[in-house]
This record gives sequence, C-alpha cells and structure tokens, in this order.
Amino acid sequence: MMLLSVLQANAAVLDVEANLRTIDAAALRSSQAGAGLLLTPELFPVGYAPLRLHAEFDPAALPGIRERLAGIARAHGIGLVYSLPAVSPDGGWHITATLIDSRGTELLHYAKVHLFGAEERKAFSAAQAAPGVVDFNGIRTSLLICYDVEFPEAVRAAATRGAELLLVPTALSAGFDAVPQLLIRARALESQLNIAYANHSGHEDTYEFGGGSVVAGPDGALLAAAGDSAVLLFAEVSTGSVHTAREQVPYLRERRPELYGAWESGLDTP
Repeated sequence: MMLLSVLQANAAVLDVEANLRTIDAAALRSSQAGAGLLLTPELFPVGYAPLRLHAEFDPAALPGIRERLAGIARAHGIGLVYSLPAVSPDGGWHITATLIDSRGTELLHYAKVHLFGAEERKAFSAAQAAPGVVDFNGIRTSLLICYDVEFPEAVRAAATRGAELLLVPTALSAGFDAVPQLLIRARALESQLNIAYANHSGHEDTYEFGGGSVVAGPDGALLAAAGDSAVLLFAEVSTGSVHTAREQVPYLRERRPELYGAWESGLDTP
C-alpha cells in the first residue's frame, strides 16, 4: 500500500522558476501527508506550449532542470514523476516522463509514442519504445504520457510487462471530459492496474485546460478525482487490489494475442 499524490495546477509557460516552486510546494505538502510519490502534469516544469517550446526553449537548460527536480525529491524525501522535452542524438525533440526516487535517482524514463494534434506533431517526434516497468516502493510501476493512455494497446503493453501502477502526466484541453471521467477508469479495469492521471488546470499560452485529474483502481473504481481548479489529490494504491482483480477475472492470462494479430492482418484463422 502506498499513498500517492497527484498535482493539478496551472503552469507558467517558459517560467521554469515559478513552475519549480509549484512542484516544490506540492512535494512538501505531499511528504508531510505521508505520500511516497508525487505525480506532476505533462511538460509542467516548462509549461505546455509545443511550438513556443521548440522555438524559444534552450535544451541546454535541461540537465540543470533535472538536477533541480532531483533536489526537490531529495529535500522532501519523496519520489517524483516529472515531464520534460528531450532532444535525441539525431536532433529530434520528444516529450518525456521520468520517475525518480526519494534520493533523486532516475528509475524509469519514457518518451511519448502517440502525439496529439498538429502543434505536437510539428514540434516533437513520436517515440517507438514500449513502456518500461520498475519496482517502486514494492509496486511494479510504469509510465505513459497523455494521449498514450487513450490507446488500449499502450496500457496493455505496460500491464503485460507486469505493471500494477501506471503514472500518466497529461495536458488535456477542456472539452474532453470523457477521457478522465470514463476512459481512464475503463483502461484501469480492462488491464487491471491502478492508473493516476495528472492534468493542468487553467489557461496556458493558447490552451485552456479542464483539470479533471483522477486516480482509478484495478476494478475501475474511482479512488480520487479533481474538479477544474488547482488541487493536490491523494489516493492509496496497492498491489493487493491488483492481484485480487486479476484472479477474479483473468483478462491478462486469457488473452489470445496470436489470434488478435491474425485479425489485424486480415488473415483467416482456423
């Protein structure tokens, strides 16, 4: 069992200092409440504005920002998930998420596979690597980012690799309420794992965010939910609930991936 905290807040585009202060304050409150991990929204340290980031943000600042975030984790003795742009050796820009422990040590890094909208596709490149899974405080933990979680294949890839907790930084615009209210719970239920989904709130650059951050359990139950304003959510997540759900209805065990592959290729099957 672990107490998880989820930050929903308004970031200031390209104002790293202000955004780090928001994360630091949330980490302090989370730690004081006994949380083992703080999840923050997509690209929160730099603000969500794909085209402005690509045009105005200097990637040379990234190592320093990562060290500042590691320092926040160490100072408050709490694990942290943050999301930042990253530049690959070939010069491509990616949206990434990183899980660090309470000592600031990187445990898991993931790059977004499914980009959403024309601005993201213009500013960033889509990654290809599957989500990894690591042990965090006794819970098998994985990462996806925003639009990724809307694809059942992406969540199932994490689940079949052993994930019991899926952490999802997001930047979901207002008007897509069905995603946190319905889809996240369905993804948690069908892959039988805990999902935490952290969104922005308020206005940033040209975007209006709807908030609605949620934590859903492996039976689809709603463990915590936010409205449209800034808030720090708390929810307890466990491995026991995952094991119970997977024993009661063994979706993962009774999958037939060889059949599904044939269906998708259009081949007849025996």
